[in-house]
Amino acid sequence: MRLLGLLLIVLAVSGYALHYKTDHYWDKTFPKNDNVESHKVWFKNRYGIKLRGDLYAPKNTTGKLPAIALSGPFGAVKEQVSGRYAQELASRGFITLAFDPSFTGESGGNVRDVASPDINTEDFSAAVDYLTTLDNVDENKIGILGVCGFGGFALNAAAMDTRIKATVTSTMYDMTRVAAKGYNDSMSSDELYKLREDLNNQRTKDAKSGTVAKSAPLPDPSTLADDTPQFVKDYVNYYKTPLGYHKRSVGSQRGWNMTSTLSLITQPILAYSDTIKNPVLMIHGEKAHSRYFSEDAFKKLTGNNKELMIIPGANHTDLYYKMDVIPFDKIEQFFKANLK
Repeated sequence: MRLLGLLLIVLAVSGYALHYKTDHYWDKTFPKNDNVESHKVWFKNRYGIKLRGDLYAPKNTTGKLPAIALSGPFGAVKEQVSGRYAQELASRGFITLAFDPSFTGESGGNVRDVASPDINTEDFSAAVDYLTTLDNVDENKIGILGVCGFGGFALNAAAMDTRIKATVTSTMYDMTRVAAKGYNDSMSSDELYKLREDLNNQRTKDAKSGTVAKSAPLPDPSTLADDTPQFVKDYVNYYKTPLGYHKRSVGSQRGWNMTSTLSLITQPILAYSDTIKNPVLMIHGEKAHSRYFSEDAFKKLTGNNKELMIIPGANHTDLYYKMDVIPFDKIEQFFKANLK
């Protein structure tokens, strides 16, 4: 037995025991569903970065089931929004994998808190890779779901990876559009050039200091002013209060690596979204400041198997956590109809 224990330790350290199931305490920002079982898993993307995920499955099921890989929002961890979606969808008959993107949460990669349009798109395909290896997953029935900024990366993954049979985005952000044009699409070419100049000057400073500068984090709730934009208040209300706070979340704790914006500026992730052949469901709140991202992205999608669902009265963050607002019946129906 001692030899077996030592062998398991060696395998885990060497990175080969990626499918080994481990018990864990409940560290989520949402209540546990006793009809669903879950455990933590490791898997690697094609860059060799080890990703950490929570795998959910309905209890007392047999045979192969359809599966969904989930991530987002941008700056969140799997213990926040994607895990909430994953657990609920598992209760409805799917194997689900909520994962931390590279460089964030419990996933690997250094320097920390870096966003990359290429690597974060790859993270979805790596999650699909992992799901195909599971005995209880039908590898021909795998979909993905991306929330907020990872809705944009999900569409990019769907354009790249033909194994993804159905895609859902919820309260989607196109992070590359935000980086290059600003929240109101108002950044001029001169302003964009100045931004690039400032960020590259920061790279020089980082290189010389051996440290990495961070962008400003969300403000503390006590510092919000009356004229603070409502969407910022909504983010603060989720990430910086007990509602959604998590110690590993970039949104809850600290800012992103400042120079991450450089790659987002020059790599538009929705450039090939019109080539997606498999079904897409896009969900957004009627009152969300970000609604135009989904509406514009939807216009570019082709074919008759695409749908945009606008939730009356909902803002951007309502679709993070409000179980009576998130259209789970519709999401379940969509995946069951298209993962078959």
